[in-house]
Amino acid sequence: MDKAAGKNSAGGDLYPRVEPFARRMLDVGDGHQIYYEQCGNPDGMPVVVLHGGPGGGCSPVMRQFFDPEKYHVILFDQRGCGRSRPHASVKDNTTWHLVADIEKLRETVGVDRWIVFGGSWGATLALIYAQAHPSRTAWLVLRGIFLATQGELDWFYGGGAGQFWPDLWQRFTDIVPKDEHHDLISAYNKRLFSGDRTEEVAYAKAWASWENALASIENNGATMDSPAEYARAFSRLENHYFINGAFLDDSQQILQNMVKIAHVPGTIVQGRHDMICPPHMAWKLHKSWPTSEFRMIPKAGHALSEPGIASELVRTMNKLARQRSTLGL
Repeated sequence: MDKAAGKNSAGGDLYPRVEPFARRMLDVGDGHQIYYEQCGNPDGMPVVVLHGGPGGGCSPVMRQFFDPEKYHVILFDQRGCGRSRPHASVKDNTTWHLVADIEKLRETVGVDRWIVFGGSWGATLALIYAQAHPSRTAWLVLRGIFLATQGELDWFYGGGAGQFWPDLWQRFTDIVPKDEHHDLISAYNKRLFSGDRTEEVAYAKAWASWENALASIENNGATMDSPAEYARAFSRLENHYFINGAFLDDSQQILQNMVKIAHVPGTIVQGRHDMICPPHMAWKLHKSWPTSEFRMIPKAGHALSEPGIASELVRTMNKLARQRSTLGL
C-alpha cells in the first residue's frame, strides 16, 4: 500500500505520491515548534490531516488519499513527535494544546474553513477540534474511531484484545511485575518516564509493538521492532495522553458534545475486524450524529493501509471534491 497507485477519480486507488510545495516549522508557544507541510493545489479544497497515536507523526503515504489537482493538503506532526521539537516531550502537551495548534496552523496557511481528515487518535482529535471550532469545519472524514473512553482503554490495555492475541498479550504483560497487571498503563508510565533511557526505550518498544502487531487484519502474529527514537516518542506520548484520560473532563465527553456539531456532515470509515478500536464505538458515534455517513469495511482491521479502508477513503475524498461548490470551499 506504500506504493503509488494509478489515479482514478471514480474509484479508490491511491494517488501517486507528490512532494510538498512547502515545508516549515511553526512556533506554537510553550517551547514547542511543530513541523507542517503543504502539497497538492494551493487553490484546491483545503484539508488538514490529523495523524494517530498520539505520537505517530505524519507520513508521505497520507498525501496519497487526495487528488493533488483538487486538494490543498496540510499535514503536520503534533507536539513532541515526528519532526516537531522538542522530541518526545510531554511538557505543555495536551489535547487542548493540540486543538489550539490546529487553529494556529489554519490561520497560518490562510484557510477559512477546511475538511478535517483523521484516523484513530486523529479521529478523536478531529471530533474535539470540530466541537471547539464547528464554524471552521466543513466536513469530517474519520477512520478507526476512538472516542477516548475508559471502556476503550480497558479493552486494549485491560485484556480484552488480549483474549484474541494471548501470545502477544503475554509478551506485553510479562515485562511488568504481576502485582502491577491490574493497571498496565500506570505500570508502563513508571518505566517510560523513569529517566533511564535504556529502560525507557525497552518499554517503549514493547508498548509500540503490542499496538502495531494488532493494527492489520493480515497480521500473522509477528511483531515489529520500531526504531528507538520513534518508539520512545510514540509510546511516551500515547501513554501520557491515556493515563490522563486524553485530558477530557469526562470519559463520555465527545459523545455528550455531539450536539455541537450535529449540523456538520461527516463520513465514518470503520474496519469490521478492528482489534484496536472496536467497531461498536464507531456505530455509537454514527447513531449520535444525524449528519454522518457510515461505511463498515468487511475484511479490514485498524490500519490506514488496509486496502478496503484506503479505497473507501479515496472514494470519499473524490466524492467531496465533486461537491466543492456545495461545501463552500
